[in-house]
Amino acid sequence: MTTHAPDVTAPHPPSARAAASAARPTVSHRLRRLVRGRGDAARWERPALLGLLLATGVLYVVNLDVNGWANAFYSAAVQAGSQSWEAFFYGSSDAANAITVDKPPAFLWVIGISVRLFGLNSWAILLPQALMGVASVAVLYRIVRRRFSAGAALVAGTVLATTPVATLMFRYDNPDALLVLLTIGAIALTLRGIESGRMRWVVWAGVLVGLGFLTKQLQAFLVLPPLVGVYLVASPRPLLRRFGHLAAAAAALVVSAGWWVAIVELVPASARPYIGGSQTNSFLELTFGYNGLGRVTGDETGSVVPGGTTGAGSWGSTGLTRLFGSEFGTQVTWLLPTALLLLVVSLVAVGARRRSDPRQATVLVLGGSLLVTGAVFSFMGGIFHPYYTVALAPYIAGLVGIGAGLVWQRRAVLAWRIATSVIVAVSGAWSFALLTQASPWQPWIRWVVLAATAGGAVLVLVPPRGRRVASATIAVVLVAALLGPTAFSVQTTTVGHTGALPSAGPSVTSAGPGGGIGGPGGVGGGQPGQQQAPGGQAPGGQAPGGQAPGGQAPGGQAPGQLQGDGTAAGAGGGTNLLGGSTEVSEKVVAALSADADDYTWAAATVGSNSAATYQLATGDPVMAIGGYNGTDPSPTLSEFTTLVAEGRVHWFIGSSTNTSGSSGSDAAAKIAAWVAANFDAQTVGGVTMYDLTSGA
Repeated sequence: MTTHAPDVTAPHPPSARAAASAARPTVSHRLRRLVRGRGDAARWERPALLGLLLATGVLYVVNLDVNGWANAFYSAAVQAGSQSWEAFFYGSSDAANAITVDKPPAFLWVIGISVRLFGLNSWAILLPQALMGVASVAVLYRIVRRRFSAGAALVAGTVLATTPVATLMFRYDNPDALLVLLTIGAIALTLRGIESGRMRWVVWAGVLVGLGFLTKQLQAFLVLPPLVGVYLVASPRPLLRRFGHLAAAAAALVVSAGWWVAIVELVPASARPYIGGSQTNSFLELTFGYNGLGRVTGDETGSVVPGGTTGAGSWGSTGLTRLFGSEFGTQVTWLLPTALLLLVVSLVAVGARRRSDPRQATVLVLGGSLLVTGAVFSFMGGIFHPYYTVALAPYIAGLVGIGAGLVWQRRAVLAWRIATSVIVAVSGAWSFALLTQASPWQPWIRWVVLAATAGGAVLVLVPPRGRRVASATIAVVLVAALLGPTAFSVQTTTVGHTGALPSAGPSVTSAGPGGGIGGPGGVGGGQPGQQQAPGGQAPGGQAPGGQAPGGQAPGGQAPGQLQGDGTAAGAGGGTNLLGGSTEVSEKVVAALSADADDYTWAAATVGSNSAATYQLATGDPVMAIGGYNGTDPSPTLSEFTTLVAEGRVHWFIGSSTNTSGSSGSDAAAKIAAWVAANFDAQTVGGVTMYDLTSGA
């Protein structure tokens, strides 16, 4: 038998690895696909998406540093985290870890990483928020585009990007930007789970909701009822399998949120900072009390502004019409009536063809999230700031995009054209009403909106007659719907916003309690940075955040004019709880910075906003006595006197804070009274200060 050696010169069949390598797209192909999109998509679709994201980025980034430190309370915590990893982990207000902020720290971690990379400045703090805004628009676009037209997805992304409160909060250092991104992400993953029937998607959705809890606690759970309900209804898996998937998602949620909570609760209190916002140094108490059920019932121990679930309380009237009032209307409700109408229209258009229809599931998740969150916001009796309404923005935007696409596809039928005309008229009329509230500002805009509304309501009644008529109709309707909120969003980027109560857009006439005038940077109005409480007045009657020339502390009065009871004198009993100006005179900075390395805290003062002002100015730890509201029992009088005796605190800075109306601890008032009784006051740059090392 003759054998032959293998012919090494003959060509071999390609290996599996070589075939995969040959099939792998080249870099140029990937770039081309990035720009042009999928092969089955219209040529304009991907460029339009990229243009939307670019325009969103420009809107959120341009003039970003006009906000300065924005919310100095959180900026000071970021500063502390850049100096101490322990402060970074816990979310401490100062690098010496006296007390934490009154929120979990996930959003501070994101900003803190940016600051550690690029240094402490306004851009490093606020740019991550802007990028979260762009990412939120991209994720919402993807949610809508998976089951609806590209036009519908573009409308949804545009509505979200141009919602005034979204423009405000994606340029601000509050936790809401990250919470919105995580919430939209959880919705997207849940819908993927419904489409595929695979458990991994809902498990990852649970992880994102858990991270949302570490961002803003129980508010993250408002999305759970619609997510759970729609998954149980729409998942293609058998019922027991659906429950199993949700159980796994719940476990993922508990793990992703609970690991940090477990560490905080298990570490001895003496080995970690005090949990700000709680009365018992417990994060669980903070979760279910001040930041939890207390927000709903109005019974928030430690708040200096009492709430209430009926009537016109300190945080505005509650009820179904609350969100349409002037404090909140111009922030987010421009297209809220439209979204509610289109929710009904979309359910009719999609129909109930089968239980697991992903299109129906998408509408139900967005609609359910809007209704649940909107209902809680409408009736909660505790602390409720207008910027909280940013949580509604993606649901409104998604429903508007989906509904607009569905009615446009059915415009050949007269009944659908009539319904569309009514919706356009309602949308434009409400926009005109909101613009009228801001009558001194650019009055021509409302007349353009009114004209476009009339024209759009007529044009949509015309049967389809070619591309030109269709393009003209779309353009007119978009002007009617989006010109108002877009103008408010652009205006928001032109002025600075600081403090705890930022508000988007120009001044509007207030119909709420107090009858004040709303304005940029504050619901109550005034100049940018002068934050006021709903109704036009800050609690106590004096607007915090007044001018601070010559080192006056935020609040407009030189701090430290202490009464015999330890409270501070100030016009109208003014408080310094809501932030505002962060100007500090050079003399005060020099005094605080002198030998600061010899002390654990360069200074101590009542209230976190006052402490943040001086800490940001000096870069040295400043103890926030009593936490955010000055009502936490941290430190107690005995603890503070011990720290002073040990020489760990250099200065006590008088504060205009008055917590006499609070249900929380009076430890801060006792400390202030003890300082006033035992140390000599001196005025430095217009600020009353006490040298705690001079001897009692």
